Amino acid sequence: MASLPWRRHRKKDIPGDLWVRCPDCGSTVFGKDLDDMLKVCPECGHHFPISSHTRIAYTLDPASWQELDAGMEAIDALGFVDSKPYPEKLAEAATKTGLKEAMRYGLGSIEGRAVVFGVLEFKFMGGSMGVVVGEKVTRAAELAKERGEPLILVAASGGARMHEGILSLMQMAKTCSALAELREAGGFFISICTHPTTGGVTASWAMAADFVIAEPEALVGFAGPRVIEGTIKKKLPAGFQRAEFLLEKGQLDLIVPRTELRATLSRLLRYIPQPALAPTESSS
Repeated sequence: MASLPWRRHRKKDIPGDLWVRCPDCGSTVFGKDLDDMLKVCPECGHHFPISSHTRIAYTLDPASWQELDAGMEAIDALGFVDSKPYPEKLAEAATKTGLKEAMRYGLGSIEGRAVVFGVLEFKFMGGSMGVVVGEKVTRAAELAKERGEPLILVAASGGARMHEGILSLMQMAKTCSALAELREAGGFFISICTHPTTGGVTASWAMAADFVIAEPEALVGFAGPRVIEGTIKKKLPAGFQRAEFLLEKGQLDLIVPRTELRATLSRLLRYIPQPALAPTESSS
């Protein structure tokens, strides 16, 4: 039987994101309520993915964000092709996110305390780390060292970007070297691991911080659980590589729900000395 006209058009009047079903508890949540909760399920606390735009907006003080090097783009140094050429994938990711690359960094403040802030956009090729991401993390660390301000980086990544081969793997050493220089200069680095933080990002800058925070239930590890089980031919413990498991084993310093993260960062920043002000001509 053919559909009646009113049935054919009824769904068009209802926005697709009006109601959202939680994948953990199955609850149906009003989309606006979920947005007000920073995409955290009010029933079970499940943390939905959020964009870098939202992350910046709720973490930093209003109007304090000054993005740097936003126009930096990757090049196809290897002429890489899998299902389609690498440049096509980059163009699709840029159209989808409105960004040129997966990492964004710049200046901002949290309750008045100046910081250097960076965040990965997972929707840009899985937040994978290529040359541009590595360069931006390095520049963020160098900027924090130069300004004497704390560095805060938020990870959400599938790891190193295979499309750039060894050039992407080189970013692991490059970023860690910059962070080592920041530490030697007396700088302070806070890393925030969200779901997922894996591969070369975990094996480099995401875990090379003075203080490592994770969101609840975030998957944080190098190889995935299925790969490890297939390699060692053993069943892994329950919750393996989840934030709670890693906190118990001493690999994390703190697990913080998203709704409490800004207040927690503000409290941590109060323990970090303010940079000394350079003397002015009148005072010298």
